[in-house]
Amino acid sequence: MPRRRRIALGLEYDGRGFTGWQTQPDRRGVQNALEAALGIIADEPVTSVCAGRTDSGVHATVQVVHFDTAAERPLTAWVRGVNSHLPHTVSALWAREVPPDFHARFAARARHYRYLLLNRPVRPGLLTGRVGWYHRPLDAGRMRRAAQCLLGSHDFSAFRAAGCQAASPIRDLRRVAVETRHELIAFDFEANAFLHHMIRNLVGALVYVGSGKWPVERLADVLRGRDRTRAAPTFAPDGLYLCGVEYPPKWPLPGDGRIICRPETHLG
Repeated sequence: MPRRRRIALGLEYDGRGFTGWQTQPDRRGVQNALEAALGIIADEPVTSVCAGRTDSGVHATVQVVHFDTAAERPLTAWVRGVNSHLPHTVSALWAREVPPDFHARFAARARHYRYLLLNRPVRPGLLTGRVGWYHRPLDAGRMRRAAQCLLGSHDFSAFRAAGCQAASPIRDLRRVAVETRHELIAFDFEANAFLHHMIRNLVGALVYVGSGKWPVERLADVLRGRDRTRAAPTFAPDGLYLCGVEYPPKWPLPGDGRIICRPETHLG
């Protein structure tokens, strides 16, 4: 019986036109496109597992997946060969053979996301679908001060979607930053994991603070209250990017599995 190998892939994709990462009956998930391309190269059905499921319209500069296969192929085939069968909005960046105990989701110890927000009176044209948009001036200093209450391990029930299936609302938010450059505001988040819609709900709350609709202290009150109905509306998915997945250094991934694509590049 042929030996089965476990392969890890790094992917980037434009989330527009997809119904999110997860496979769907209409086959419009990113996972559908990837598994179809992998199956052609492997000449067998392939099932993939991702580090973090992204929603419809959400992008990735680095999504990490793994799959098992009996096919003996050079690693270049899992990049160039797979790319030749992927939609032009999805690209495999690298491939590595990993031990069978590597798991793209369960071995990850942190995920890094960035939300890009265009803050100007008129809506985006060239960047439509790639950035969120808010038309009134936002005070980045107020948003930075408010965001500090989010750091650490908390019950984020006030910022999870009603349909979130996570067993626990407790998440360890290790980094949150608000950076500005010209008309763009970047919100950076790092945590062990995130709840469904958690980042988009946090961005919505920070925008309420930055616009003056909420006082700075209100965010901490909402967090402690754990009541989704007291929080701000969910922000659009357009500006959200999965920017990297962090693994223990023992895994042979590019950069030892740490940040592969620094989110700062989006503000260049």
